Amino acid sequence: MGDSADDKPKRDRPWIFRTYAGHSTAAKSNALYRQNLAKGQTGLSIAFDLPTQTGYDSDHVLAAGEVGKVGVPVSHLGDMRTLLEGIPLAEMNTSMTINAPAAWLLSLYIAVADETGAPREKLTGTTQNDIIKEYLSRGTYVFPPGPSMRLIKDTILFTTKEMPKWNPMNVCSYHLQEAGATPVQELAYALATAISVLDMVKGSGEVADGQMGEVVGRISFFVNAGMRFITEICKMRAFVEMWDEITAQRYGVTDPKQRLFRYGVQVNSLGLTEPQPENNVYRIFLEMLAVTLSKKARARAVQLPAWNEALGLPRPFDQQWSLRAQQILAYESDLLEYGDIFDGSVEIQKKVDALIRQAKEELATIERLGGAVAAVEMGYMKQQLVESNTRRLEAIERGESVVVGVNKFTESEPSPLTGGLDAIMTVPPEVELEQIARLNAWREARDARAVETALNELRRAAKEGVNVMPASIACAKAGVTTGEWGAVFREVFGEYRAPTGVPKAARQVGGEQLEPVRAEVERVSQKIGRRVKFLVGKPGLDGHSNGAEQIAVRARDVGMDVIYAGIRFTPAELVKTAKDEGVDVIGLSILSGSHVPLVRDVVERMRAEGLDDVPVVVGGIVPPEDAQTLKAAGVAAVYTPKDFQINQIMSDVIRIVEGAAGKAA
Repeated sequence: MGDSADDKPKRDRPWIFRTYAGHSTAAKSNALYRQNLAKGQTGLSIAFDLPTQTGYDSDHVLAAGEVGKVGVPVSHLGDMRTLLEGIPLAEMNTSMTINAPAAWLLSLYIAVADETGAPREKLTGTTQNDIIKEYLSRGTYVFPPGPSMRLIKDTILFTTKEMPKWNPMNVCSYHLQEAGATPVQELAYALATAISVLDMVKGSGEVADGQMGEVVGRISFFVNAGMRFITEICKMRAFVEMWDEITAQRYGVTDPKQRLFRYGVQVNSLGLTEPQPENNVYRIFLEMLAVTLSKKARARAVQLPAWNEALGLPRPFDQQWSLRAQQILAYESDLLEYGDIFDGSVEIQKKVDALIRQAKEELATIERLGGAVAAVEMGYMKQQLVESNTRRLEAIERGESVVVGVNKFTESEPSPLTGGLDAIMTVPPEVELEQIARLNAWREARDARAVETALNELRRAAKEGVNVMPASIACAKAGVTTGEWGAVFREVFGEYRAPTGVPKAARQVGGEQLEPVRAEVERVSQKIGRRVKFLVGKPGLDGHSNGAEQIAVRARDVGMDVIYAGIRFTPAELVKTAKDEGVDVIGLSILSGSHVPLVRDVVERMRAEGLDDVPVVVGGIVPPEDAQTLKAAGVAAVYTPKDFQINQIMSDVIRIVEGAAGKAA
């Protein structure tokens, strides 16, 4: 006999189902959001394009080729209105992945809410607003650490007072794992970030007595879950225990609800493979289990990548497939009918205790250095991540870390899922021109005097230390653009270029695998009469620098002279560096989908400067048809995620340099 109605256990409510989405235009993204909500998605997760993420308008020189590629362009209030049209903001839980200009995008969101009658006290959602991890991994920072932290403080104080259901900061360890962080580093660096922010807020004197618990209770986290399934479960349980202890002891929070470790998750995209991409479906599901099985450490919101993200932008069907995985687990299984199934497990607790012990040791190191901001400015945390990522990649190269379909079990049937031009979504080039036309029309139609008045008030707030949120909201309502808002803070705060971690990363001096490549570098260097000089560059706004860093480190370790200055250079700046430094090869790393226009720009500028004898190689998420386009434009080689043997890439680069030198002779 089956269970009677009285015998059936009470089911917990499922987590919030999200997909990280946004592309092309505000109108097309709005249609996608409505479509996903109709399919059972229960919250929004907005992806902004790179110009928006870095505080530029769509017509800025650095925005060329980037508009609408990795997210939706939002240049002003009109774009935000279109993006949110028909979505009841008072009832929606909205996550916005935005950092350096988080105060601005939140102001635009509030302005739309005010217009549509959604009370601020009912607005529910999250602004990521974690600038520390941007310096370490994702690269959409703009301002120096000090002023950036002040902007975070202003949003926290404003939302605590006026938007009590809003999470003003989402401490984000997701991108730390993408940059190679170990579980211990994820724990330590994320918690160090939270501590640095809360210490700043507490020390500001702007929080009323007894209100620190309200501040702490609105800080949430955004984490990553990789393939080491048991370790990831234990990592999440360690987060819960450590956060409870920190909030109670360091900040005196007595309400257990305010000490809860509340987190959302997107599971690992770093481990998604280009070869046999259908295997990624299993990886994504297993990683999802790591953040849902343990009730005490269960995610509050889950968004899953799509199986084909190592190939390019996922289509609506691909996003639906990931959404259905969540729904099947939540509604078809009995997961939500039970308490925590890991309580009392000796093995689980032993691993949790080990992670906590090691994370506390690393936290103590960061404290001795002066805290998270100081550890960023001196390059300590970035260096540690570069070294961890190097070890991770070397283990894959040696076959010690098995990746099915990549370095083991590589024999494969052709996949029926990946054929044809429509296997991934692409953003047509006219999207950028149309967005710029709408932006110009917006500028023409607004009240210029009102804009100037609002910007002057914003500038005053920035200079005088006044909370910037009221002035930012006034700017939003006056018609100020994203680039104009960003320009005020660039003027007042200045811009910043974070340490790359490459110069101080540990050198690999031994190893049989490196010796043949070193010998080739030495031979070709003698042949051309100088040490081979390799410029590794990141044109445009793509801040995902992990691949570029690893190429730079390995090129250094095999004996090349390496020039790598980090992210966010224009094609003109890279070509000038190539000419001034007399480089022998240029490597361009682009993961934002803007590879065709940016690489063409670089190649054309090199020809104009008489550098057409200097070969160019490209790395990134480049579909096969785009690789052919780049080679036809003059690129010597294109590398994608399937090319995991970095020593082989180094050998190729040396061969290419030798061939170019032979032609020039």
